[in-house]
Amino acid sequence: MRKLLRSFKYKQDFNTTFAGILVNPYFLVRYNILKGIKKLSSDFNGGRLLDFGCGSKPYKSYFKVDEYIGLDTDNSGHSHKNENIDILYDGKKIPFDDNSFDYIFSSEVLEHVFTIDEIMHELNRVLKNNGKMLITLPFVWNEHEQPYDFARYTSFGIKSILEKNGFEIVELIKSTNFIETVFQMFTAYLYQSIVPKGLRSISTLLLVAPINFIGILLGKILPDDKTYYLTNIVLCKKIKNTK
Repeated sequence: MRKLLRSFKYKQDFNTTFAGILVNPYFLVRYNILKGIKKLSSDFNGGRLLDFGCGSKPYKSYFKVDEYIGLDTDNSGHSHKNENIDILYDGKKIPFDDNSFDYIFSSEVLEHVFTIDEIMHELNRVLKNNGKMLITLPFVWNEHEQPYDFARYTSFGIKSILEKNGFEIVELIKSTNFIETVFQMFTAYLYQSIVPKGLRSISTLLLVAPINFIGILLGKILPDDKTYYLTNIVLCKKIKNTK
């Protein structure tokens, strides 16, 4: 039974179903990221995909492509043990030729990139013309993977950066509304800073889950204000080469 529970909790970390509210203290952020990825990746079929900052490739199964290549760097705030990385690189020049990929995917990575325009230039370079790129990146979240946490982006900020670097926005989703964001940050604070480590699993079930559920209900009832949200989920396409 304990093994089954551990397996269920591990799956719910990223591949979060609604049942994950019982075991995942970050339910609201992870559930809505996955929801956006599933929606915007629906036409990623065939061809070659680069997962930039792939880690364990938790979303690989949602992309029906012919070749899925995971790229990551040693300069991160976490161990790569037990991850599923195909190629490690220096964090500067992506080790592929121009126009190598039909698609690029990157989730919760770009906030850890200090030289964002240089990386966008590289992503543009290895993507084919009219190729699509799907990215997620936080607007509201606490510092993490220190000291490699450098930025937060508004919808206007990431739109400007993408357009400046040869991409056109196809669709941009704000993952949560104002009240859902407040409740998720509150439960994250409880989990990270208040609850003793030995009690985190039971506290998620008995304390965090009910609070997140209330946040979901209030998010449906109260005005849908999306000026304060957790994550940008962005689908764009390459329209020109950058120099």
